[in-house]
Amino acid sequence: MILPAVLAVTPATVAPESTQQAIGYPSLFLLVLIGALVPVVPTGALVSSAAVVAVHQAAPFSMALVFVTASLAAFLGDVALYWLGRRGMRSKNGSRWLEAIRARAPEDRLAQAQAKLADHGVAVLVLSRLMPAGRLPVMLACLLAKWPLRRFIHGNLPACLAWTATYQLIGVLGGSLFAEPWEGVAAAVALTLLISAAPSAWRRLKPR
Repeated sequence: MILPAVLAVTPATVAPESTQQAIGYPSLFLLVLIGALVPVVPTGALVSSAAVVAVHQAAPFSMALVFVTASLAAFLGDVALYWLGRRGMRSKNGSRWLEAIRARAPEDRLAQAQAKLADHGVAVLVLSRLMPAGRLPVMLACLLAKWPLRRFIHGNLPACLAWTATYQLIGVLGGSLFAEPWEGVAAAVALTLLISAAPSAWRRLKPR
């Protein structure tokens, strides 16, 4: 059905649908899972790209399969990262996973996340995935607040569903506006990367 990134929209050749399904969904799952664990992969762009291809293929249930695949991968990646972070909190030497979370959670964002988490609880976790660069500061705030894994899962499940739906909608819009799949993918990727980069750019430009 889908081939994440450029493979899905190569204009020269089109793989049979059964081959695309066999390669595309596992690839999407693996890449989103890795992106949740190692926050350098643009997972939102992957989901949007997959949605663009699904729109142009017009295959039955393709959009639903993209949604389920991406949501499950994001959820399992978040839960695994949180579990690893909890292990790091209990360890005297910490862990590289915990350090990775800390490195991507600036002090000002962490302080805001802690304050909002104290006031609104699980609702902040649900919204954190929809905010650019909001997931890791809130996750670290949950770790510092010593949330049990079960409570984190309770908030993270709807967060992952809402995140997938949002980026899938971006892909649907991109796929609907352009005649060629690669054009829709390019537009969706550019928009998602712009959204992701906006908070960092704002912090650099705003007066100290």
